[in-house]
Amino acid sequence: MTHRPTRRALAAGAAALPATFFIGSAQAQSTAQSTLERVSQGNQLRIAVVSGSPPYFRRDVATGEWTGAAIEMARGIASVWSAKVVFVESTFGNSVLDLQSNKIDIAFALNPTPQRALAIGFTRPYIVAPFGCLAKAGFAPKTWGDLNKSDVRIAFDLGSLHETCARRFAPKARLTGFKSIDDCVLALQSGRVDAQVIAATIGLSTVGRNPSLGPFHLLNTPIVSLPSCYGIQREPDTRFVEVVNAWIDFNRGIGTIREQMIAGLALNGVTPEQVPAELSF
Repeated sequence: MTHRPTRRALAAGAAALPATFFIGSAQAQSTAQSTLERVSQGNQLRIAVVSGSPPYFRRDVATGEWTGAAIEMARGIASVWSAKVVFVESTFGNSVLDLQSNKIDIAFALNPTPQRALAIGFTRPYIVAPFGCLAKAGFAPKTWGDLNKSDVRIAFDLGSLHETCARRFAPKARLTGFKSIDDCVLALQSGRVDAQVIAATIGLSTVGRNPSLGPFHLLNTPIVSLPSCYGIQREPDTRFVEVVNAWIDFNRGIGTIREQMIAGLALNGVTPEQVPAELSF
C-alpha cells in the first residue's frame, strides 16, 4: 500500500533541509542572463542612439533611418552573433543609466571617467581623440600657452571634458561656461569669446556644418588626448567584453574603424583631408 505524505510530514521534511538549499535555489532562479547569453540567444544587440550627434549618430527625419560611425560599429559587433541591432533612443549621459537598468547592452562614444567606471564597465579604446579649439578669424593658436593668457576669452560647455581641459591648461584666460556646445558656437560667432575648447571629432563636425568657423586648431604643448570607449554592463561574466575588445583590436588594426569614423564625419561635410593625422582611430 502506498502512503501519501501528509502536509505535516512535508513541512517537517522541508524544515530539515539546510537554509543554503533554499538560498541556492532562489539564486539559481533569479540569476539574470549575461550580456553574451542574451545577445547570442535573443539575436539582438541593444544600443543607445543619440539624435543629432554626428559622426556617431544621425537620424533621417523622413525615413527614420539611423546612420553614423556608431551604427556601423554596432552592426559589425552584432554580426559576430548574427544578431540584429535594436535602437534605444537616449543621451550620452543617460546611456550610463540605461546600462545600469539593463535597457541596453552597449553605449558608444563614452570617455571612461573614474566616476563612470564606478557604475559601468568599459571596453578598450576604439579611438584616442586629441583636444583643440575653434577660434575667431585672425587668431590661430597652436599651443595651450596661446590660450592661457589673461586677455583671451574662452568658451566651453559646462560639465564637460572641454571645461576640464580649459580650466587645467588655460587657467589664466577669461573662462566662460555655457549650457551647450551650440551656445559656445553662438558666443564665438557673435564675438563674445575668442576661442572654444573642443574635442577633435566634435570640432571637425562643427566646422563641417559651418565652414566659416574653421579651421579646427589642434593644440599641443602638451598634446591632450583622451580615449573613447564603449560602455557595457558590469557583470561577472566577462565573455561579452572580451569579444568586443577583440573586435576593436582587429578592426582598428585593419583600418575599419578609421573608415567608419571618417564616413561619419563626412555626414557633416568633413573631408578626409580635414582630419588631422594626429587623430588616432
